Amino acid sequence: MSVGVLLVGLGQIGMGYDLDIDREAQVYTHANAFSRHPQFNLMAAVDQEEQRRQIFVQTYQCPAYADIDAALRNHQPDLVVIAVPTQLHNEILRRVLRKSSPKVVLCEKPLSYDMAEARDMVQTCAAKGVGLYVNYMRRSDPGSIEIKHRIDTGEIGAPLKGVVWYSKGFLHNGSHFFNLMEYWLGPMLTAEVLASGRLWDGVDPEPDVRVIFTKGTMVFLAAWEEAYSHYTVEMLASNGRLRYEQGGEIIHWQTAQPDQNFADYTVLSAQPQNIASGMDRYQWHVAEQLAAALGGRNSHLCSGAQALATLEAMQTIIGMR
Repeated sequence: MSVGVLLVGLGQIGMGYDLDIDREAQVYTHANAFSRHPQFNLMAAVDQEEQRRQIFVQTYQCPAYADIDAALRNHQPDLVVIAVPTQLHNEILRRVLRKSSPKVVLCEKPLSYDMAEARDMVQTCAAKGVGLYVNYMRRSDPGSIEIKHRIDTGEIGAPLKGVVWYSKGFLHNGSHFFNLMEYWLGPMLTAEVLASGRLWDGVDPEPDVRVIFTKGTMVFLAAWEEAYSHYTVEMLASNGRLRYEQGGEIIHWQTAQPDQNFADYTVLSAQPQNIASGMDRYQWHVAEQLAAALGGRNSHLCSGAQALATLEAMQTIIGMR
């Protein structure tokens, strides 16, 4: 199977993050992932900035276009990746579906800042028989998949409660971790806003909020992106503690065990177990999951419908501020 890919948007996640690193050892962008994965064929890209197009052509040895209509006159992709600013997602999707019939669309998160527009994107793809996925890439990481398995099997035991630190906006970056908690703990049941917080960049709210999911309760707290990026999860279980550090690059599980010094006390192991993370190649793992989905196999990707549920839950919380 060789899946033809059209990449729309050559910003950081499209191409930029991988330009000045070892692109074989680290895979952070769509361009790098789909150019390397054997089941995909990176056909072309689209971006309005000429310099980005020139860099893409030089780096990946395939054409780049200033306009999506021009690209679709020359290529009929199986997969279209939409990696443009959020406010343009729906417009690009509609232009793609008017001019081509891809099997799958992979869209950056969030789907939209407008709920009606997000619902329309999901419904339009469903009506046309186009698979829609949203790039919440942590769901594709082997470490996150292992955590879900342990929670589902009870190896990480209920009850579960913890804290999520996020920065750079509830929707922009917080949605990565809200969606991850839904993946691990199931849908949101109820929520309580603890503090309204500020607006990141004047647009994206940063509330502190307590959320009860089906399998546990998590408190989301906003950090200060201008001081430093901070994305971490600490989750307490009945039989141990999970630490998901540095955005998922480091994952440690500490089991509960009898205290060696004091009878009748139980403590956490001083030697945590490392759960292997693949966040240094996160877009490669997304490509792997897409290949599985296209091959009719089980996939951990976030579907358009699941991303819409994430957005609906988060907008409900934002409406409580």
